[in-house]
Amino acid sequence: MDKTLYTLIVYSENIAGLLNQVTAVFTRRQINIESLNVSASSIDGVHKYTITAWTDEDTIKKVVKQIEKKIDVLQAHYFTDDEIFLQEIALYKISTPELQSNANVSKIIRRYNARIVEVNSVYSIVEKPGLTEEIIALYKELQEAGCVLQYVRSGRIAITKSRVERINEFLAGREEKHRHCYNDLN
Repeated sequence: MDKTLYTLIVYSENIAGLLNQVTAVFTRRQINIESLNVSASSIDGVHKYTITAWTDEDTIKKVVKQIEKKIDVLQAHYFTDDEIFLQEIALYKISTPELQSNANVSKIIRRYNARIVEVNSVYSIVEKPGLTEEIIALYKELQEAGCVLQYVRSGRIAITKSRVERINEFLAGREEKHRHCYNDLN
């Protein structure tokens, strides 16, 4: 069975406990979630979940169908990496004395187009947005240089490459349907 890294984008109302219901779908199928990001979307009152997981297409289709059955979920879709724009961000806390004494550390940071966002006498904070592979590669090189004090990486954020967001079409259709129902009642 060939596994692919899929990105699920789920839109829902902002309801307490829904995240648990969504992640339970993965747990029941014994699928490990690689990354998870939940935030407000561009639509007022609608939240966007961006979830990545390694699985096969048949399984991911079933997962999406199960998630869409949740009462507070508006819509769910799965994508491969070529269908979306994606980013992550990482923060690296590195030793300022090591940064100052080892010129190679600063070269590594510049080579990855990362930027130093905070400097004090004890530590410096480096920020790196980008793809997972770049973020991990920078971490490994800084680790080899012996300067990493802490490291954290965000979950993936993603937007589709399609011109119109599917949730906008869905909500417009739902609004039209409500209007027809209201007019039929009057």
